[in-house]
Amino acid sequence: GAVQDLPLIVKADTPGSLEALRSEITKFEHPEVRVRIVHEGVGGVNESDVALASASGAIVIAFHVVAEDRASALAVEEGVDIRRFNIIYEVTDTIKRSLEGLLKPEKIEVATGRALVLQTFHISRFGTIAGCRVLSGIIERSNRMHVIRDQTVLNSYSIASLKREKDDAKEVREGMECGIRLDGFNDVKEGDLLEAYRVESKKRTLEST
Repeated sequence: GAVQDLPLIVKADTPGSLEALRSEITKFEHPEVRVRIVHEGVGGVNESDVALASASGAIVIAFHVVAEDRASALAVEEGVDIRRFNIIYEVTDTIKRSLEGLLKPEKIEVATGRALVLQTFHISRFGTIAGCRVLSGIIERSNRMHVIRDQTVLNSYSIASLKREKDDAKEVREGMECGIRLDGFNDVKEGDLLEAYRVESKKRTLEST
């Protein structure tokens, strides 16, 4: 639950530019990420700016200014990112994208198929295998499964094995029968519904919470 910081060092050509940049940069508000101005100043980017950026993991914003030669060489050596800008909205756009890159992606469940348990088999070495018919979509070996009984989701499990007849299968399509063994769940019963899904990551924006 800790807030992720985006550390910045801001160098500009005039006090007025610096004030305008600070005003725009500090407008970004989000409960999970924030801008932290480590240092700001008027003038070109010097070696001490680069050393501070290296120590703090900061991006150097150079607005209407450039880096001294020795500072540029040190930045390459230390892996410090110096970004030059001439327009304020380009600065804010870059910072917005950087903040969004710090946000943890949203995890979304995407249903891929459903299977009905027709009968169960218990094998002592492995556990319970559900003999199923795929009612809709596709069941993939890499999917996770919701176990649904009496319209209630009992829990979710990964697939330990997926077989078509006696052979291992990567996927089984609608209308086909298959054997499914769930990892860590042996209480599957005839009539249970197994809902397959995959988890996808979706990038978030500052506008979405």
